Amino acid sequence: NCFVPISEIIAVEETEYNKKQRNIGRWQKMAKLHAFTVYYVKKARNHRWRCSDVTFWCADEHLCNQWIQALKELLEMQKSRPKQLLVYINPYGGKRQGKRIYEQKVAPLFSLASVSTDVVITEHANHAKDNLFEVNIYKYDGVVCVGGDGMFSEVMHGLIGRMQKDSGIDQNNPKASLVQCNIRIGIIPAGSTDCICYSTVGISDPVTSALHIIVGDCQPLDVSSVHHNNTFLKYSVSLLGYGFYGDILKDSEKKRWMGPMRYDYSGFKTFLSHHYYEGTIAYQPAKHTHGSPRDKESCRTGCYICKKSEKQLAEQNKENEEGEEEWKVIKGKFLAINAVSMSCACPRSPKGLSPAAHLADGSADLILVRKCSRFDFLRYLVRHTNQDDQFDFPFVDVYRVKCFQFTSKPSEDNESNVMDIGKKRFGQFCRDHPACCCSIVNSTWNCDGETLDSSAIQVRVHCQLMKLFARGIEENCKDEAAHSQSSIEQLL
Repeated sequence: NCFVPISEIIAVEETEYNKKQRNIGRWQKMAKLHAFTVYYVKKARNHRWRCSDVTFWCADEHLCNQWIQALKELLEMQKSRPKQLLVYINPYGGKRQGKRIYEQKVAPLFSLASVSTDVVITEHANHAKDNLFEVNIYKYDGVVCVGGDGMFSEVMHGLIGRMQKDSGIDQNNPKASLVQCNIRIGIIPAGSTDCICYSTVGISDPVTSALHIIVGDCQPLDVSSVHHNNTFLKYSVSLLGYGFYGDILKDSEKKRWMGPMRYDYSGFKTFLSHHYYEGTIAYQPAKHTHGSPRDKESCRTGCYICKKSEKQLAEQNKENEEGEEEWKVIKGKFLAINAVSMSCACPRSPKGLSPAAHLADGSADLILVRKCSRFDFLRYLVRHTNQDDQFDFPFVDVYRVKCFQFTSKPSEDNESNVMDIGKKRFGQFCRDHPACCCSIVNSTWNCDGETLDSSAIQVRVHCQLMKLFARGIEENCKDEAAHSQSSIEQLL
């Protein structure tokens, strides 16, 4: 028996006899047939969804119409489903396949599910972001971006920024309580990296993502605001990386002509350079959370840790405890400083940078990789690709935080010998030489795949600031479908 929840039925349509004449068995003996087709979500391996269908035949036209009407009424009761969407397509991202992917794989599904769309093809950087400040976003049930993580970031900044503007909230104030964005964002992956889609759905697949949008899934998401000297810089939902990942991004931006291969080349080059950076980190622990970065409790669909942590944080904010908490300070030399608001899983790293990071618990996992040998750092990087505990190293520390600050140590040199003066005067020229071993004072922050100009930053996590058309990663899709109480069989 096949059990299909009503929530995962895509559409119901009357079927013409001529189109379904084959394989109808004993029904062929009837003089006149009536039929209807149910299109539904079929779950496959590795969190992949597909649109499947089944046709029901009967000799009574009245009975057939009753079934169609009953099923359509049940679909109308699914209030979380979008009726009208605003779609932004980046035709230049990734392998430049965004427009083709949408037209061939996504648009037919939206049409089948009676979802109307207004499509905008972006023509330049920040086109979608600027457009979201001009259009009437409140007439839409959601905004869909077709592209990579950069396209999603652009839409996210536009939506959140628009919400704060309409509510009179100053984004430049690091302590401002931001207004929650209730307009959901859908991601159709078509970029070089689709980390956010992979971490919230479980797979980077356009059809799967389109079906999550159609059935109206909703996954809250934490968003971190990044400031420098009371000036707003960026929002982040996945990775804030300083040192190793910042250097990779900075170098890869010069080699965009290489395509996705630029990340491999820049990563190898950055690993060989083995630069470390000195600085000071101050953070406030996330005492409201019910998990820890090393408890191996992965964030999954309906995560109870996220729900409990959200409730605890709300109670904590009512008591105004945030200003009373002490800041913990760490000074040192670091190869990498990473703050992640999700696991950051991807095909190359199935568990991600922090396997137990949660999508909506109001915290981020702060990972500090101290100065170590090149061989030890390689061992740490290899741990991202297997099942071993990647934090089980003496030079790696991880903390669950709700806000933190970082300040790099300024370049100071009180020495007066000739060699040091030479380094000071000709440092940049020297560092450009392949054989250079001079220490670099500052790295670059990698904020969800975009560089930040300032090394000194303030970061604050905003619990469930936005929502995605996603369900989170399901443990066992087939078991959940079989145990659902609302099904076609129950309607029978």
